[in-house]
Amino acid sequence: MSSNEKAVAEKLLQINAIKLNPEQPFTWASGWKSPIYCDNRKVLSFPYVREFVKSEMCNVIFEQFPDAALLAGVATAGIAWGAMAADQLKLPYIYVRPKPKEHGLGKQIEGYYSAGQKVVVIEDLVSTGKSSLQVVDVLKEAGLDVTGMVSIFTYGFPVAAAAFEKAGLAYRSLTSYPTLIELAIEKGLVSKEQEGILLKWREDPGNWKGN
Repeated sequence: MSSNEKAVAEKLLQINAIKLNPEQPFTWASGWKSPIYCDNRKVLSFPYVREFVKSEMCNVIFEQFPDAALLAGVATAGIAWGAMAADQLKLPYIYVRPKPKEHGLGKQIEGYYSAGQKVVVIEDLVSTGKSSLQVVDVLKEAGLDVTGMVSIFTYGFPVAAAAFEKAGLAYRSLTSYPTLIELAIEKGLVSKEQEGILLKWREDPGNWKGN
């Protein structure tokens, strides 16, 4: 766990963008039961935390993807973060819809871009990686050179790591589930029993039914 990862996780916990409740699991849109819920949209409402997360994201883009000529936000939660990072790094910006518009020009990619441009995708959260990589496919089909992806938080599921490896895409996240749990234990926010539940969930989240 790097100090930067820990600092980002601490900020998310401070503003309750991340909630841990092993005893009363949350239900995701996918139907999965989860002892954790991450809502990074909350960060936008806290100026100092927002500035900190934005700066960390820009540092990662600058250090890990120095050849980036364009940033692409993933609708909807990644749009704001991509725009803020592009503004600070003085890079052009586009965003990608889940599907093409059903009216007007029918665009799925909004903004100006040129074929061959090196683009970094900006996400707020990565779980299985499926929806994120669908956006990568849309950008590639448009002729863009997708060099990597950056998110605020990742659950670190093996299925996601395998998907990014198969796609040959470099991926970085500001912080992760393992870092968060380590920090929560350090701060006494979870008991030893809860720690076991939280770690077990990550092994097979799709089939986890609670403690």
